[in-house]
Amino acid sequence: MSATEDALRILSWNVNGLRACGKKGFRRWLDRSDAFLVGVQEVRAKEEQLEERIARPKGWWTDFQAARRKGYSGVGLYARRAPDELATRLGSPSLDAEGRLQLARFGRLVVANVYFPNGSGKGRDNSRVPFKLRFYRTLFDELARLRRGGKRILVMGDFNTAHREIDLARPRDNKDTSGFLPKERAELDRWIRSGWVDTFRRFEPEPGHYTWWSQRMGVRARNIGWRIDYVLASKGALPFVQHAFHQPDVKGSDHCPIGVDVTGRIVG
Repeated sequence: MSATEDALRILSWNVNGLRACGKKGFRRWLDRSDAFLVGVQEVRAKEEQLEERIARPKGWWTDFQAARRKGYSGVGLYARRAPDELATRLGSPSLDAEGRLQLARFGRLVVANVYFPNGSGKGRDNSRVPFKLRFYRTLFDELARLRRGGKRILVMGDFNTAHREIDLARPRDNKDTSGFLPKERAELDRWIRSGWVDTFRRFEPEPGHYTWWSQRMGVRARNIGWRIDYVLASKGALPFVQHAFHQPDVKGSDHCPIGVDVTGRIVG
């Protein structure tokens, strides 16, 4: 679906290192995406470290936000036109140091491209869960302010949380693993109760649909995965969402691209 007056395609992809993904077909995928807007997460590079064909492809406006720590985190946006406004901070030095957020406004539409923290910590000890939840809650409050202002909001990216048992292949084996802890899932419950809608589940209620797979041999081929990448729609944005989907056949990362098709009237 092309970026016309009547329809817009919006895509999200955790690329697990944009330089590496760039060598595995990212630019070809981007050129064929038929998208109006593409958000990428886990860029793991500053803009000046990216090849020109990846950082500034012809026909695209781009923006990249890097973490202070080298080779870590980071988000990027590709759009067919510059947004009317772009914000990249939550107002907390510790939360903003990791390059995890872009809020791009196109008319009344705001697209949040977000790389939510992983809570596992260096030793898989779940030590980063408090930081992760603080990021969730701070962003929630900022988005609530935008909703009150009449904005139509899509929040897309790697949420690093599987919401329900249907969203991972082996829930029993991962009940103590960050990404499926009760407190993490409860935070996503809070978002849903407040009116955010998981667009993929709006169209696809069945199990077996994942967006991330371990890179261990054969795991992706056997579809032993997690669904941790989402596009959430506010109540104001939802009526404009026509379709939500995954692209599991697209390789180049341990995640696959996801997206929504929306009517062009969403920006009006």
